[in-house]
Amino acid sequence: MKYKTCVSIAENSPKKIKIKLKIALKKSDYVEVRLDFLKIEQIPNTLEIIKKDLNKIICTLRPTTEGGKFPSNEKERITIIKLIAEYNPFLLDIEFNTLKKDKKLAEYLKSTKTKLLVSWHDFKKTPKSSELKSKIRQMSKFSSNVKIVSTAKSTEDATRMLEMYSKKGKNNLISFAMGDAGKLSRILCLYLGSPYTYVSLGKAVAPGQFSIDEVNKIINLKKSK
Repeated sequence: MKYKTCVSIAENSPKKIKIKLKIALKKSDYVEVRLDFLKIEQIPNTLEIIKKDLNKIICTLRPTTEGGKFPSNEKERITIIKLIAEYNPFLLDIEFNTLKKDKKLAEYLKSTKTKLLVSWHDFKKTPKSSELKSKIRQMSKFSSNVKIVSTAKSTEDATRMLEMYSKKGKNNLISFAMGDAGKLSRILCLYLGSPYTYVSLGKAVAPGQFSIDEVNKIINLKKSK
């Protein structure tokens, strides 16, 4: 079985994104471009730069309230999300909380047939299994691609996130835990059915993230050049 990876790129200029994207696509199946690390006025130009590779790119525009860098002007963020949707990336990562709050946006994205990755993060803890399962059911109403991530304080927390894979459903589920205690869940989720795992090119973009080279060594994945 071939396991897939997604390199997270979080750079503060279109030029840096272009350079990192070229390197990442040689090493990884997919790339997540964190557009929230850019200045707002740089985003349209960046979309033009990356558009030829968008069939392998997950676009993310994470607000500060969800652990991202985009400033708190939600109206402006929604406008940019709609612009990203027009470019039709491989996946548009959008927060479950955003879709819940903004029914008009949810309807708009549905009408554009943009493939969504509905995401939810807990940056403080790992909720109970019942809460996680309920959350996944609610998220599934918006997309079959669901990403649910917690923060692990113990091995038990990380295990709880991996238990979300135990029953096969219609979801293309990505479930793991952040932090040192959750680090191995980023690898084990691949064996349990995750479509890919998030990695970095070097410096971790999120707590506990492995680099692409580390993951390749761990799962003995040799990519042909």
